[in-house]
Amino acid sequence: MFAAGPVAQAQVPADGVTIAAEIKLTDDGLMQVAEKVQVPPGGQFHMVLPLRVAFGDSGERRFTVSDIGATGAGTAKVDGDLFTVDARPGDSSFDYTVHGTVNDAPGSQVFRWTGVLNTDVASITASVISPSFRMGIADCKIGPAGQQQACADVRVEPDGVLTLHKDGLRKGDIIDLSMQLPPGTVPPNADIHDGGGSTAFSFGTPVLVAFGVLVAGVLAAAGFVLWSRREDAAALGAREPVDPVRQTDNRAEFVSPDGVLPGEAGLLLDASADATDLAATVVDLAVRRYLWITPISDSDWRINRVNAADDQLREYEREVYRALLPDGTDSVLVSQLRGRMAANSARGALRADAVANGTLIAAGRRGLAFWLGVVLVAVGVVATVGLAVVGRHALVGVAVALGGVAALVLPRYLPRRTPAGRRLAGQVRALQRGLDSVQAGQIPVDDRELVFSRALPFTIIGGRVDNWIRVFRDLDPTADREPGIYWFGGFERDRNLHRFAGHFPYFITALEGLFA
Repeated sequence: MFAAGPVAQAQVPADGVTIAAEIKLTDDGLMQVAEKVQVPPGGQFHMVLPLRVAFGDSGERRFTVSDIGATGAGTAKVDGDLFTVDARPGDSSFDYTVHGTVNDAPGSQVFRWTGVLNTDVASITASVISPSFRMGIADCKIGPAGQQQACADVRVEPDGVLTLHKDGLRKGDIIDLSMQLPPGTVPPNADIHDGGGSTAFSFGTPVLVAFGVLVAGVLAAAGFVLWSRREDAAALGAREPVDPVRQTDNRAEFVSPDGVLPGEAGLLLDASADATDLAATVVDLAVRRYLWITPISDSDWRINRVNAADDQLREYEREVYRALLPDGTDSVLVSQLRGRMAANSARGALRADAVANGTLIAAGRRGLAFWLGVVLVAVGVVATVGLAVVGRHALVGVAVALGGVAALVLPRYLPRRTPAGRRLAGQVRALQRGLDSVQAGQIPVDDRELVFSRALPFTIIGGRVDNWIRVFRDLDPTADREPGIYWFGGFERDRNLHRFAGHFPYFITALEGLFA
C-alpha cells in the first residue's frame, strides 16, 4: 500500500489493524519502506500491489520492488507483476525498496504514494523523509472513491520530515499523497510508457542518446576522412622543386627520392597502376642494362635480353621482364607482343609492392575498421531483435547497426596513399618540378648521357618526355667514347639527339599500347 502503485487490495476480516510506516527517498531516487503491521487475534492481512498500472487513457507506468525482507508473522514477495504482503495475527515487519516513484515536472519533481484499502484499518501512521528538507505537499486526499477530502492530519515539519496520521479508515478508502521536491533533487526514474502510439521502436531518452552518439561518431569519422583527403591532395601541391642532380667532385648523377623507381613513382602520383607506369619500367630496365632496344622501322622495335632478371629487381619489375621476354625467349618484336601481353600480373605486382613498402593501402583490406563494422552490425541486429521482443528501445540496436555500416563504408573514401606514401608522392612531384628546371650545361659533359637516361623514365610518368629530350637535344652520345645511346640502338652515327627526339615518343606510345 505504501509503494507508488495506485491500486492496492487488502482483506482483513476484523477491525483493529494498525499500520506504521517509515518511508525514505534516497539520493538515488529509490523509495525505501520500513512497515510494521499489527493484526488482532483471529484476523489476517493480505495486500496486493500491481507493479504495472494504467497511466492516462492508454499508457502504463511500471514499478519494480527489490530488497524484500519480512519478519514476524508476515511474508512479502514479488510474483510476476504483483507485489504481495501477507500478515497473520501478531506483529509483522516488512522492508522493501520501490523503484520508479519519481518523475520530473515543470519546475519541480513529484514523488507519489497512493493505495486503496479493502478493509477497515484502525489507524495509519507514516513519516516520509527525502534528500531535500524543502519537501512540500503537492496534493493529499483521503476517503471513498469520488468523495475524497483533503487530508487533515498531514504536515511537513520544519526539519523537512512529512508526517501523516489517520484513524478510522474504512474499507474502500483511497489514500493519495503527492509530494513536491526541488528540481534535480534525485535522478528521475519513473518508468512511464505513453500508450499513444508508443512501441518498441518509439523514440525515448536511450534512443536519442544512442543516435546522438551515432551522429557524433559518424561526424568525427567523416571529418577524419575529409581531413585525410585534404592532406593527400595537399601533398601533391608542393611548389618547391627538388634538384634531381647531385654533384660531387666535378661529377654528376641523377638521384630519386628514397631511391624510388619510376614505376612506383607513377603509381604514387595517381594511386593507379596504369600503362604509363609499366612503360616507364621497361625503359628503366633498358637504362639499367637488363634490356636492349633497337628500332626495326618507324613503328616496330626489337627488345633483346642483355642480363637476366636477378635479385636486384623488384617483383613487379620481374613480372614486366617476363611479360616481354618469357623464359627461353631472348628477343622479341613489339609487333609480336601486341594483343598477347599478360599485363594484369604486372599491375598486381606493382600495387602489391607499394603495399608491402607501406606507401599504399591495399584495396579491400580487412583492417580494424572492417572488423569493428562487422561486430557492430552483428551486435546491432541482435540488440534490435532482443529489445523488440521485450518491447523497449529497439531503435538503440538500429543505431548500433548503423554505426557498423558507417565503419564499413567510410574507410572506402580514405585516400589510397598512406602518410608515408603521401610524403613520397610529394617528393616525386617536387622531383618532376626539379627536372623541368635542369639545364644540360649544368652537368659535366661526361655525365650528361647517364643523367639524361636515368631521369628519362621519370619524365615518362609525368608526360614530359618531349621537354626532357629537348633540353638534351644537343647531347653528343659519343662523348663517352662509345657510339650512340648505350641502351637504345639505331642512332650510333648521330652526334646529337635530334633524330632520337622525333623517334622515341612513338616507342613510348607503342609500349603503352602493349600494357593498356
